[in-house]
Order: sequence, then structure tokens, then C-alpha cells
Amino acid sequence: MPEPSRSLSAVIVSGGKQYRVALGDRILVDRLAAEAGSELTLDRVLLVADGDDVKVGAPGIEGVTVTARVVGDRRGKKIDVLRYKSKKRVRVHRGARADLTALEILTIAGQGQEPKAAAEPKAGRPPATRGRVKPQPGAKVEAPAAVAGPESAAAEAEVEAEVEAPKAPRRARPKAAPKASEASEAAAGAEPGSTEEAPDTDGA
Repeated sequence: MPEPSRSLSAVIVSGGKQYRVALGDRILVDRLAAEAGSELTLDRVLLVADGDDVKVGAPGIEGVTVTARVVGDRRGKKIDVLRYKSKKRVRVHRGARADLTALEILTIAGQGQEPKAAAEPKAGRPPATRGRVKPQPGAKVEAPAAVAGPESAAAEAEVEAEVEAPKAPRRARPKAAPKASEASEAAAGAEPGSTEEAPDTDGA
């Protein structure tokens, strides 16, 4: 909502509602069938104020229009709708969001400045990126530009060799030798002087 002290302002009608606007203002109106970036002409202007000069229509001012650009479609805040009846087991809860369109005011009664085009990036400078870019697997890593010479060529060759060289497969670890205590216990159990009784071969 523009301040009343601004030099140029107007009151327009859109969707059965009145809006007071000034140059450069952005307003939300009921959904309009228009694409983003297109321009609209609002011909229902009820009042135009330019300083002390005020024109009031009856109801509208003929020949006065307001030009606006469509910024995009929006949605309003959620509205809860409750329906309740006591002792009737009626409990209904519904929500709704209004479909809106954002407009930017360009001209009022033919007065206003055309929007400036977006500044083009200067040639020779790449677009700025946020964060670090992770290299993809298998991609070559480009070394920073430097003065041509034998040292720089050798460094580039080493970087490419490190990237392209496949990793050697890991070798299986050999099994550890049995401990001395386990070996001595196994040898003691196989000695000839064991106390095991031999089977009786007599016929008695």
C-alpha cells in the first residue's frame, strides 16, 4: 500500500476489489488468466492523484489506464472453515487457500519509467558459483594455467597419470602361524606314553 504523500498514485479495480497503487508497487489480486512476464492494461481507474491535482471519476475516469506486469501466480494464506452443531455429532473442518496473481505497476496515466533490463555479465568472466565443485570419477583434473615450460608440462603429466592410473587390488593377508603354547599342547597329546587303555584281545 503506497503512502498518501507520494506524488503520483491511483485507485484501480480488479476482481471487484479496489487497490491504491503507485509506480513500482507490487500487489496481489485475484487470479488472472495471464502468463508470467506479460503486461496488462487496467482500464477501471477510479481516482488519480498527482500532488495537489486530484481527478475523481464517476465512477471511472475515461481515457486513463494503468499498465502492470504479471510477476507470477501466488496462493494466499490458509483459511480454516469450521461447522459445528451441538448434540448432533456434526464436526466439519475444511481449509481453503485463495488463488492470487502478483502484479507490478509500470505506468499510471501514461506516466512512468520503463523497467531497466537486467545487466549482462561482462565478457571474459565466468559466472560465479557457490560452494566447491566436486570432480566426477574418471574426469581429468585440469591444472591451473601457468607459463609454458618443462616443469609445468611434467607436473601436468603427473596429475593425469595419478587420475587415470587404476588402483591395485589388495592382497589377501596370510594366515598367522599357530602360537607356541597351542603347538606344545598338540605335541603332548600325541606322545607314546599316554594313559589310554588298550582294548582286550583275549577270548576270556
